[in-house]
Amino acid sequence: MRLPITLLTALTLLALPVASGAQSLTANNYTVDEPMPMPADAKLVWSDEFDGTALNASKWGYDNSRNKSGWYNGELEYYGQRPENVRVGNGQLIIEARHEKLNPRQFPDYGGQSYTSGKIWTKSKASWTYGYYEVRAKLPCARGTWPAIWLMPEGNFSWPDGGEIDVMEQVGSQPEVVHGTVHSALFVHTKGTQRGAELKVPGDCDTFHNYQLEWTPDTIRIGVDGRAYMKVRNDQPGGEGAWPFHHPFYLILNLAMGGNWAAAKGMDDAALPQQMLVDYVRVYQLKK
Repeated sequence: MRLPITLLTALTLLALPVASGAQSLTANNYTVDEPMPMPADAKLVWSDEFDGTALNASKWGYDNSRNKSGWYNGELEYYGQRPENVRVGNGQLIIEARHEKLNPRQFPDYGGQSYTSGKIWTKSKASWTYGYYEVRAKLPCARGTWPAIWLMPEGNFSWPDGGEIDVMEQVGSQPEVVHGTVHSALFVHTKGTQRGAELKVPGDCDTFHNYQLEWTPDTIRIGVDGRAYMKVRNDQPGGEGAWPFHHPFYLILNLAMGGNWAAAKGMDDAALPQQMLVDYVRVYQLKK
């Protein structure tokens, strides 16, 4: 889920580390096609099967920090902390995007948006360094939707210095295509150097699929249903600027609306509400 591209990005670019022995940083296609089974030494350390009747507050929090001022990338949603947008039922997490206006007297952080949706995270509750991550989900498919499964670093990092791992992004302007990407100070979409790949997943809006991340000190692989389609190795110059992926990251699930990418073909208000359904989230640690 791409982050700020305005003032924060400008400040970040001014502070970029300088790479020596310059390799080209323009190549951003890291496509592979290889098996990605769960490692034999994987140990389950955290999970949510969504078997209850409400979101587990010991595992998840809500991110509504920019509801009043507006979210990044030209997004159009208000992230609600209410069952209309985030709820648990029938063994699933439901994140629902709706076309509606809210009463600002009832919701003081409301910024006048025409869409509501949900964003939850494990920030300050659970974070991990390395591991095998699996989220079984069914995605929405409507012009303007932008579901994502991604990780961000704990701590006080200017974006994208601390890194970002996008396990799954899918936008309504490209139905049945998912994207896996990693960002850092030297490799980031604002410079056209981001490292990632895309995969066509027919029926991703009709059936559940397993969206997976395998993260080790040397490699990040992203896959679907046990097969990797993106691989990035820790073999580029630049130190932290190229590979900040060695400290704890927390997990984020959200369904954004609109934005520069997701609304490239407009918004389909008549298709709303739309839902991102999550069957489970599982995090495994690997032997070092």
